[in-house]
Amino acid sequence: MSEVRVLGVELRDFRTYARADLSLGAGLTVVHGPNGVGKSNLLEALYFGCCARSPRTRNERELVRFGCQATRVSVRLTDSVSGREQHELSVGFQPGQPKRMMSDGAPVERALDVPYRPLISVFMPERLELIKGAPGLRRAHLDQVVAALWPTRAEDRRAYTRVLAQRNALLGRIRVGAASRDAILTWDIQLARHALALRDHRARAVELLAEPFASRAAQLGLTGVASLEYRPRTRARDEQELLAELRERLDSDLQRGFSSHGPHRDELAFLRDDRELRAYGSQGEQRLALLALLLAERSVLADQRARMPLMLLDDVMSELDADRRELLAGELRSGGQTLIASTDLAHVPGAGDPAVTRLRVSSGVVLSEALAA
Repeated sequence: MSEVRVLGVELRDFRTYARADLSLGAGLTVVHGPNGVGKSNLLEALYFGCCARSPRTRNERELVRFGCQATRVSVRLTDSVSGREQHELSVGFQPGQPKRMMSDGAPVERALDVPYRPLISVFMPERLELIKGAPGLRRAHLDQVVAALWPTRAEDRRAYTRVLAQRNALLGRIRVGAASRDAILTWDIQLARHALALRDHRARAVELLAEPFASRAAQLGLTGVASLEYRPRTRARDEQELLAELRERLDSDLQRGFSSHGPHRDELAFLRDDRELRAYGSQGEQRLALLALLLAERSVLADQRARMPLMLLDDVMSELDADRRELLAGELRSGGQTLIASTDLAHVPGAGDPAVTRLRVSSGVVLSEALAA
């Protein structure tokens, strides 16, 4: 199995940290300490350094330490495929300026294009929006899974997004008489091609995830039968059928000023006994569903790409009983790299094992601990 492994991460003026430099274990690393000392910030920083965005906020000004002008995160990695001993990814951010992304010292436009960037799955309280928030969040996540499973297929989503923007712009010009209705056909043909490819990629990803999601949810204690359901906006069997659907909706699209039909309106539903967890699940049940999804993705990626994502798990053990904590810890120790944040080491089975790396956080300071004998 090919492996991209994070060796460590260095922070400068990130959230509560003036400076921190920590090393991660090859398997499980446990970050522990009281509430409010910065454990979640470490997980966020690692994600930011690898993905150039935060999993917690869209306002990146919040990432810069209070009273400081900028922040920088550097991530050290090894890559068994390239054979190089070490790589470095870094992201610098200063409010009002473009983010500065570097790969082994060379500037890059998108972190996603870095071949040795690790796959990452993150569980944080803010991520519950994936279950209970707007459909766009679920579509975006599903597209990220598609890109992780089949990197070359990510271009279909980018192409669809570009064509959709052009079609919407043309709708606006037609509304004000600056363009002819006939001009829309050129964009509809392109839209239909990329739309069907995008829909089929998403459907295949959900098909792969469905069984492991259901089994992980049951193992974690989610009562009833858990399931994933992909709900595409179109059922067209080919481009001609989708073109006909677009033509049928052209008048209403012109009235609205935007395209109302296509994969940008699809939904991914999380169900328990055929009822949506978004509306009918408790927060605890939603947490279990999110964790089951991440574990299912981990399993599918290991099977399809022989790669496991780096798991970043914040406060994941708090709503699991002792047996299910053991089950989760056992699965995480079976392979791959995981960083768990917890207020209590006793909540992480096997945390005292010599193979586990332990980091204690106290008021924005990270201390490595000696491994248990």
